[in-house]
Amino acid sequence: MIQHSLPALSLLETRVLGVLVEKQHTVPDTYPLSLNSLVAGCNQKSSRDPVLSATEAEVQAAVDQLKFLSLVMEGSGNRVTRYEHNVNRVLQLPPQSVAILAMLLLRGPQTPGELRINCERLYKFSDISSVEVFLNELKDRPAAALVVELPRRPGSRENRWAHLLSGPPAIETASAAPGSATTVMTGGDVTVGELAALKANVARLEDEVAALKATVAKLCAELGVSSGR
Repeated sequence: MIQHSLPALSLLETRVLGVLVEKQHTVPDTYPLSLNSLVAGCNQKSSRDPVLSATEAEVQAAVDQLKFLSLVMEGSGNRVTRYEHNVNRVLQLPPQSVAILAMLLLRGPQTPGELRINCERLYKFSDISSVEVFLNELKDRPAAALVVELPRRPGSRENRWAHLLSGPPAIETASAAPGSATTVMTGGDVTVGELAALKANVARLEDEVAALKATVAKLCAELGVSSGR
């Protein structure tokens, strides 16, 4: 059943979709993806914003929800279950729009120029104008807009665009106080997936700090000096 509107997706759910679209083009020999490959793609350090540290169970839960919405399909490999996206059929989008949407899901808000470069391995746009054409089509969809043009940031030459699969994005606005800024949240509460991602990043940083402290303490003990506080 083809769906034209969707509930707001969590950060991890959008990451799963973006990874499936990306890997379909960049590693076609191993696509559809196993759960292990999908977890690795979601937690990839490069070409991701924000960087996540999702567990296998969290990714599986996101996949299950996306399967319920028909955005992900399950197929059997030789020995393991594999997953593929169904974005183009569910949202009725051409390859160009799917590529743009995937980059927004993986890297966050971007300008048309950035999107043209980042989409290179998924779809080669001839120029920035062609990217803008598909962005406007995604914005003006009769069923529901999938992207939104953000207010231009001070000093920027191009406006950035963001996806709407998780609801309206946070809007950065200049503060009244010089040299400071504030972030205005729109579209309701932070999703469970976003909270989980933030907690995971905090936990990872805490572990790294603890490991560094232990290393310093060990070195100080070997040198016979106090590590202090």
